[in-house]
Amino acid sequence: MKIIKHSGDIVEFNSDKLKKSLLKSGASAIAVDNILYTIKKQMYEGISTKQIYKMAFSLLKKTANSHAARYNLREAIRLLGPAGFFFEKYIARLFASEQYQTVTNISLQGKCVLHEIDVLVKKNEDISMVECKYHVGRDAASDVKVPMYILSRFNDLKERQHAIFEKRDIISNCWIVTNNRFTTDAVDFAKCSGLSLLSWNYPEDNNLKTKNDTHYLYPVTCLTTLSIAEKDKLLILDVILVKEIINHSDCLEKIGLSPNRIKHVLKEASELCSYI
Repeated sequence: MKIIKHSGDIVEFNSDKLKKSLLKSGASAIAVDNILYTIKKQMYEGISTKQIYKMAFSLLKKTANSHAARYNLREAIRLLGPAGFFFEKYIARLFASEQYQTVTNISLQGKCVLHEIDVLVKKNEDISMVECKYHVGRDAASDVKVPMYILSRFNDLKERQHAIFEKRDIISNCWIVTNNRFTTDAVDFAKCSGLSLLSWNYPEDNNLKTKNDTHYLYPVTCLTTLSIAEKDKLLILDVILVKEIINHSDCLEKIGLSPNRIKHVLKEASELCSYI
């Protein structure tokens, strides 16, 4: 059966691929088989992947909110927009989980011009600048112009000392992070130029998806027991990750949730962050 991807491309439906993504949600094999059976019964020639996703999300939610939340991860990261400011904070949290010191949104004077840097990270004595390329559209990709441009900024900044973590810090490395993907040319240029890349699916074994599952870095936008407005309120309070709700549940009171709602949110959050 032919289906239509987000990009408009028409491809053959791959039930094994869908099954694999459903199993990664934490749902049991029996539950996944039942969901697949239900989806296949409702499918038709030319159905969009967006419609299939909506069906899968709805059916997973009936098994457990946390399963749907985990399945919703990529969309949840996209919801850290539209400007990308909260995506930058999320990326800082990601580096912090790996024992980096972090600073966000800082302006530094380069050899030639002033630069606004999204995130700066430090581990041991190495300091890296991290530039975040946030995309609203699911199929948008960061092409070769992105690393070429950021390399020029990095070269301008590494020529000088900066007051970041200490008074005379030197930036020695550069990361580029996107919520979507990099084109092949972008990856090749970055490798050749010594830039580090991180995207939804790159590097293959240490990308945004795998880092999330390893360190439980699920953003609050994953949660199915909160409305979009409530998620936005948490982000404004600088509550970026689901596990931050578990450690500081008073933030749920601050955004106006009733004790019963708080109970349901904490249940979903605990299940989401305890799954291995």
